[in-house]
Amino acid sequence: MQEAEEHLLLQLYNYIFANEFSIEQLSFQDIMDWHRKWLKPIYSWAGNLRTVDMSKGDFRFAAAQFLSKQIKPFEREFLDSYGQLNAMDTETLISFLAKSHVEFILIHPFREGNGRISRLVMDVMATQAGYEPLDYSLWDKHKNFYFGSIQAGVAGDYQHIERLVGDILISNY
Repeated sequence: MQEAEEHLLLQLYNYIFANEFSIEQLSFQDIMDWHRKWLKPIYSWAGNLRTVDMSKGDFRFAAAQFLSKQIKPFEREFLDSYGQLNAMDTETLISFLAKSHVEFILIHPFREGNGRISRLVMDVMATQAGYEPLDYSLWDKHKNFYFGSIQAGVAGDYQHIERLVGDILISNY
């Protein structure tokens, strides 16, 4: 199953980044559409908000019944700023990407693929800001630090995830 998901994710990346990158604006509906395009060949619920509560270990993600209420502020704070990403200085961009990533992961809108789709969203945002899609191998190598960084973000402490985002954003250049 993992191999099929990875193959389909690569197809989605090729679709989004094909030829000219030309995403004018970004909405949560776009993210849902990408999720559907990616996983619909495997899961009938792909592209739909999850209807079950989820957790990872002792960590609980947003309750399913509150997802739609949490998506609106996410859109306002992060997706509506998409057009201004190319005007942000590097430090501001790193902070923006880090916070948006943590908040997306905490919402955890889908039953499967939240981490991978959140990386796709970050790649689209980084590309809009003038960077290339990012290399997340450092995050994979330091998974415990990454998970701890997400958990710290619950309390509004973004310094650790900012460090991770900065490391991969700057390592591309």
